[in-house]
Amino acid sequence: MITRQQLVIERNGGPEVIRLIASPLPPAGPQEITVKVVAAGVNFADIMARQGLYPDAPPKPMVVGYEVAGDVIAVGAGVDAAWVGKRVVGLTRFGGYSSHLNVPVNQLFEIPASLSYHEAASIPVAYGTAYALVVALGGLKRHETILIQNAGGGVGLAILDLARHIGATTIGTASPGKHAFLKQRGLDHAVDYNQPDWADQVLKLTDQRGVALITDPLGGESWRKAGKLLRSTGRLGMFGISAAADSSFMGKLKLLKTAIQMPLLHPVGLMNRNHGAFGVNMGHLWHEPEMIRMWMEEILQGVADGWVRPHVDKVFPFEQAGQAHAHMEQRRNIGKVLLAP
Repeated sequence: MITRQQLVIERNGGPEVIRLIASPLPPAGPQEITVKVVAAGVNFADIMARQGLYPDAPPKPMVVGYEVAGDVIAVGAGVDAAWVGKRVVGLTRFGGYSSHLNVPVNQLFEIPASLSYHEAASIPVAYGTAYALVVALGGLKRHETILIQNAGGGVGLAILDLARHIGATTIGTASPGKHAFLKQRGLDHAVDYNQPDWADQVLKLTDQRGVALITDPLGGESWRKAGKLLRSTGRLGMFGISAAADSSFMGKLKLLKTAIQMPLLHPVGLMNRNHGAFGVNMGHLWHEPEMIRMWMEEILQGVADGWVRPHVDKVFPFEQAGQAHAHMEQRRNIGKVLLAP
């Protein structure tokens, strides 16, 4: 039996509550594959779960993590033995913060030869979320303009890749230190969200017409402002409430404030304004493996075609998992943050 290393969150709190422990890994079950992990993705849902603010999190003590890349070292019953030795990337329903784990075969994909393990681990959640926001639900078209909130994050960069591939005009909000990088990545217009008039800047860039699609992981007041930036037939795509992230007691009050600030998106109001609103939560799509597989296959084809360009911000060893969380909470990352056993 394999002894694995896992990062366990035993209680709500700050980054310091993450502990590295050893535990036995059972053999792969039917239709499962055992993966030796080289890199595991860090997502804001992991941080919210650690803080006790993520309703879908498993009970504590828990091991979070939605995506890994690594090598297949064993297969369970019903799985082709040819998988052994392959480099794979896949989605995990928690448990990704592990040195070894068993993953259902239908949630794994071979890593394209052009990608490193770290680049591959940056794809599933960020690009899957981006595909849902921009293509599946957002319906972005070549002649339209998109506003990407938090454009420098992992999902933000993935959205930028998709929007550029479609041929849309791109506006992104980010702190000034990220603007040069984003413009090098192809962002048409960068806006400093710290400026009180950032929304006015967006309207000015669109000749006061507004944008066709907004993708927003912040929640609260940001969603309320977004509604005023949509042009006719515009859509608001929501995929998080990271503005509420805080592990202290004040975090609970911050979450309440964020909820109070959210707009009331009544169907009649949306109808009268010719607006649409939708939400994306990849953690609620486990019952749609065929859909996710179709998205991932198109995304991996984008790697081969050159328009999917995962960007790794920083790789932290397991022993520095708390620092990885703090790095993201402080929004210091540009692109994906990873953990390495």
